[in-house]
Amino acid sequence: MAEQAQHQLLAQLARGIAAQFGPQCEVAVHDLTRDLEGTISIIENGHVTGRTVGDGASEIVLAALKDPAHVKDQLGYQIRTPDGRVLKSSTLYIKDEAGRTVAILGINFDITAISHAAGMLQDFIATDNNQRQDTGTEMIFSNVDDLLDRLIEKSCAHVGKPVAVMTKADKVRAIHYLESKGAFLIKKAGDRVSKFYDISKYTLYNYLDAEVTE
Repeated sequence: MAEQAQHQLLAQLARGIAAQFGPQCEVAVHDLTRDLEGTISIIENGHVTGRTVGDGASEIVLAALKDPAHVKDQLGYQIRTPDGRVLKSSTLYIKDEAGRTVAILGINFDITAISHAAGMLQDFIATDNNQRQDTGTEMIFSNVDDLLDRLIEKSCAHVGKPVAVMTKADKVRAIHYLESKGAFLIKKAGDRVSKFYDISKYTLYNYLDAEVTE
């Protein structure tokens, strides 16, 4: 009954927030007791990111599962959708009576048009000492396969070399980066990471145990 009451409360909050801020405001609830492939249990205005109930986890969800004791609410940060739209987002971690993080309430407001207008104004008033910088490099996906592809891409960028010229130490750094982001919580991540970095599963496990060197 407690779980049902919590679900009803979160659904009520999601409806209220979405109604207050209009169709550009998506509100999504991730149920952390579900499989990663289908954590979204509630969503309002899902057209903002193209997601629906039953879609998969995000990087935020992986972080919560990876280190649940240290997650903190994140308010007013920027992310991007794969098609380039800019969202102003907030993430609230919902805990049970025992203090365990059991759900995530995410608010994503599409500020693409506002950002474009603000950018035009900034370009107009900018000087050589006041250049506008791009922000919002994180991305939001509707399924964990795309999320894993993005994390693998970021692990390669973290090392700063293409796989073809990476040393063992480089690959160890990349593998540890993926582990730190919770990538291996995704099913069959080991197979895909091993294939991308051209190593065996046995080598992958050895790299996870190895010490990272610069």
